Amino acid sequence: MTASESHQRPTLPAVPSDKESFLSLPLPKKIGPYKIEALLEKGGMSILYLGTHPETNEPTTIKVLSPKFVSNPEIVERFLKEAEIIALADHPNIVKLYGQGKWAGGLYIAMEFIQGISLRQYILQTPISLRRALEIIIDISYALCHLHTHGVIHRDLKPENILVTESDVIKVIDFGIAQLLKESSSDISKQPRMIGTPIYMSPEQQQHPDSVSFPSDIYSLGIIAYELMLGKLSQGHIHLSLMPKGMQKILVKALQPEVRDRYQDIVDFIAAVSGYLNSESFEKDKIVKDYLSELSESLRRTQAVLSHDKAPQWNGVHVKVTASNTHAIAGVYYDFLEINPGSYGIAFAESSLNYSDGMVVCSIFRGMLKALYKRVTDLKELAYLLNQLIIEDGLDKSLKFNYLTIDTQQNKVQYLICGHSYLWARPHHKTPFKVICENPPLGSDPHSQFQIQQVDWKSNDSYILSNTNLEMSEKELLEIWQSAEKLTPPLWMEIFLRRKRAMHKILSEKAITFIAIQSLA
Repeated sequence: MTASESHQRPTLPAVPSDKESFLSLPLPKKIGPYKIEALLEKGGMSILYLGTHPETNEPTTIKVLSPKFVSNPEIVERFLKEAEIIALADHPNIVKLYGQGKWAGGLYIAMEFIQGISLRQYILQTPISLRRALEIIIDISYALCHLHTHGVIHRDLKPENILVTESDVIKVIDFGIAQLLKESSSDISKQPRMIGTPIYMSPEQQQHPDSVSFPSDIYSLGIIAYELMLGKLSQGHIHLSLMPKGMQKILVKALQPEVRDRYQDIVDFIAAVSGYLNSESFEKDKIVKDYLSELSESLRRTQAVLSHDKAPQWNGVHVKVTASNTHAIAGVYYDFLEINPGSYGIAFAESSLNYSDGMVVCSIFRGMLKALYKRVTDLKELAYLLNQLIIEDGLDKSLKFNYLTIDTQQNKVQYLICGHSYLWARPHHKTPFKVICENPPLGSDPHSQFQIQQVDWKSNDSYILSNTNLEMSEKELLEIWQSAEKLTPPLWMEIFLRRKRAMHKILSEKAITFIAIQSLA
């Protein structure tokens, strides 16, 4: 068997997929108390749905056992065991369990919905500095420490079963073949012999999958640590001479073929890695590539400054931010500005330049806007001054800028749209529509004249700003709104974004943001 073939072997025995039957299944309206929004994916023995939590309205992953296995006692037992094991865990680096139970279609497990990418994708797509790699290794180690403390052996630790959220938090998932140490051999005697993913399995798990302990997970983590520091997948080929010198000794011990020679406790592994991270050897082991990776990480931190993930708390105004792919380096900037007491501004800008060039433009533009927005409250004058400053600096000949101001005392809304409209308006209990305005982009012409629009700010009016280039048809808007008519517009847009993520997989390359603003007066 080649390394590539070995890597592609399933976690559990392959189950023939009836694709036509699966695609013809209607989307259930509810599973247990959870309202179902979309299909996420189908695995060998289960189906994942995107649901809404009935109490918090938060996104929830609903895992159901495929109907064809509901009558299989062994698979049902394993499915229920997974819920039991997740329920034992309460750790920021482990997926959370919300509930479990029976429904018309069989059994379900409700878990935390994690928006992010797998560690496998992260390794393949993201430059990772040595420091960041070690931080990720330590986070995974803490998750394992929590599991091991509760007597849980994961048994299938691999990059596909570790997620990196959009706020860079590590989450360990998939406990389908995890084992409680207290289980006797008779409890698991009916399990298939090969259980796990060969590349990441310890030698003892490959030979005796029924009798492994905590060092087996440490071995799997050693392989993952190697790949993180290498910056690519190993495909089963380990060459420790490629590792930083200070980590070679640690990995040698973590990857010992004999269990007795390996780390017996994950706490010892954490101590060794943490000690290296804070040592002089760590600084010496850095290479040119590592400094470039740190630069990339610095740019992503700058992007976080340009795109707030926390909405402001304003009297009479409810603001909700929903973002996707915040790892992406992009020329996008949005901000929440308190102009005067009771008067607020929401700014949304996008550069015509890509990646770091666009980020630089947005960073400079942010400084310009911050210097002017309190002194210049007339939007026409503000647009004129910003346009002149951008042209004088030669920044960007096509900076798109949407600026919405809300005066809760005068009950007035004004909006300035330059270059492209990212603004949707939804008057009281009416269908949302895109606001059209023909102002040129900032930086395109020193003689540009700018027009603004003004409307009344009424109770339950709402506005949505988004940089997405996806065209939302009236039919799609109505469908989503009708399915969530009792929910607030901010949650309505969150449901829209969740569905786009789940059904179209279109948000992997570009950072997408929705800002929903609703009157609470």
